Formats: sequence, C-alpha cells, structure tokens
Amino acid sequence: MIKICILTCAHPPFDTRIFHKEAKSLVKAGYDVTLIARYDKDEIVEGIRLVPLSKPKNRLERMTKTVWAVYRKALEIDADVYHFHDPELMPVGLLLKRHRKRVIYDVHEDVPRQNLSKPYIPALFRKPISLMIGALEAFSARHFDSVVTATSFINKRFLRLGANATCVNNFPIASELYAVENQWEKKEKVVCYVGGIARIRGAFEMVETIRMTQCKLMLAGDFEPGLEGQLKRLPGWRNVDALGFVDREGVRAVISHSMAGLVVLHPTSNYIDAMPVKMFEYMSMGIPVIASNFPIWREIVEGISCGICVDPLNPEEIAEAIQFIIEHPAEAEQMGKNGRRAVEKRYNWEREEKKLLSIYHNLICGKS
Repeated sequence: MIKICILTCAHPPFDTRIFHKEAKSLVKAGYDVTLIARYDKDEIVEGIRLVPLSKPKNRLERMTKTVWAVYRKALEIDADVYHFHDPELMPVGLLLKRHRKRVIYDVHEDVPRQNLSKPYIPALFRKPISLMIGALEAFSARHFDSVVTATSFINKRFLRLGANATCVNNFPIASELYAVENQWEKKEKVVCYVGGIARIRGAFEMVETIRMTQCKLMLAGDFEPGLEGQLKRLPGWRNVDALGFVDREGVRAVISHSMAGLVVLHPTSNYIDAMPVKMFEYMSMGIPVIASNFPIWREIVEGISCGICVDPLNPEEIAEAIQFIIEHPAEAEQMGKNGRRAVEKRYNWEREEKKLLSIYHNLICGKS
C-alpha cells in the first residue's frame, strides 16, 4: 500500500482542509495515511494515523525546534509521498527531496501578501519578510513535485514561477453541511460569523453593526490576542453571543440557527482575491451571505443571488443588509436556496477531491 505522510506544525490536527477533506479522501482512495501534527498521543482516528508533535511555546520555537522535529519524524515514517501545509516547512520539503521523496506543497494563503498585514509583525519588517518568503517560495516551488493551491489566484502565481501547480479549492463537503429543512418561519433574529475573530476580519465592524439592528450576532471562533476585551467595551457587545471555538457539529448548529452569515473581511491585499471557506459553508447550509464587496466575491454572490455585498468598513451599510434579510424572509429564504444549489453543482469538495486524487495518481504512476 502506498504510504502518504501529511505534515503540519501550524494547523490543529483536525483542521477541516487537512484532516476532514484531504486526509479522509486519501484514506477512502486506499492510501495508507499518516498525519504529523500538534497532538498529545500516537493513535489512529478514522483510518488516519496521528503522530504527535509537542506544542511549541512560541512562534520562534515552532519555526525552529518544531520544524526540525517534523523532519525527523517524517524520515522515520519513510513514506512514498510527503504533503506539507505550512510555509515554514519548505526547508523540510527540500530536505525530503534530497532523499528522493515525492513532495507536495499545499498553499492555503498568499503568504507573501498575507505577511504585509500581519499585526504581530512590526510594520518595518513586513515588506522584507514578505520578499524573503516570496523568494523562498519561488526557489522551492520548482523543486517540489506538485504545488496544491486553495484558490485560482494563488495558483496563477505558482504557475508563473514554473511550478507544477493545481488549484484544489477549499470548498465545503456538501453532504456534511446541509440543512434538510430551513424553517424560516421558526428562525430567530440571529446572524452569525464562523472563523477566527480578528480586527482585520471585521470584528469591530460586526459588533458596531449589530447595535444598529434588531437581532443578535453569534461569534463562533477564537479571538485574536487582546481583542475580546476591546470588543466587550463596545455598546454593541450586549447583542453578541460569543461561543468560542466550536467543532464541526457546532459549526453546523450555529449556521443552521442563523438567518444570514457574515464574511466582512477588510480590503487587504491578502483577502481581496481570497475564497473564504466560511462564505461557501453559509451557502452550503442554505442561508444568505453578507459579504465584502470585492470584485471576485461580488461576481459569486450577486451572480447567483445568494446574498448581499457591502462595504466591509461601513457598519451602517452592513446593518442595512442585515435588516433587509430580517424584514424580507421570503427573499432571504430564496437566497439561501440559490446558494445551496450552487454548492451542489459547483462549489463542493466532492468535485475538488477528484483533482486531489488525480495529482496523487499522476505522482505515483510517474514514480513506478
């Protein structure tokens, strides 16, 4: 049996893209799959062997000591294909290539652009760090057997770099996030946001917005350090229900309970061309999307009439969109149905899975 080793030191072991989509798809296809990730024990979960990494004390330790631990454990496993998910693991990928291993780099974000707006990086160092990572990706990508990207925008960049790149979108598993019956007449006046809660992802605007509406806001996710205390001092906080991190079933429950899902990320270089999975998860669950008015998002949302696009920096405009959803339940229900139909036809993992398996088939056949 062909052995696959998936590597991550930055993501949790049960990350949706890594574990629930890619790893499970590979197991289903008959591969022997091992996942090296931050975990507390060596065990098999849903056919995937989890090899634990100690949790690093800080980012510096993660990028040094933890990266070296990943490399050592990867060599011990002696897999046929290695599939890594973090930019700091590029040196590991290059070292594995020296051992004549097949290596796949899975790119979730446009990392060079992302670092231009990272709050924990001092502004003076953001551009030099971005250029350094971009140069490392440009050098490394041509040496890896395959680069898998989460969006077509990122894929075009790697194709320009001369990489063997394929876009495998991070679309939802249509069979997982599905509300059999969205009973709109029974829904309460609630909207939701699911994902990491950060200033750059519209945290302040969402809390300011909800104060101007007649509904509640459910936040499901972890807060950026220091942010929760600041948000609690805002007048709109009394209309917020902060749930913290929720598992996949929790995500399903939160979205199902809501009349609309918010994805009002700021217009930064990293987000404007992104394809946020939360937007498609809202669509999959059959609720309208209230999304930032970026061109690529507007094309999707307005093109299939599954929600409303707004200026993400304008709480009044976001509030108007929420009020429209609340006051026009029939239109909101139809938006939700349009979104669900689009997921069933196009924006689903079941379609993307075929591309992932094709990459592996070509790699394995090319090796034999």
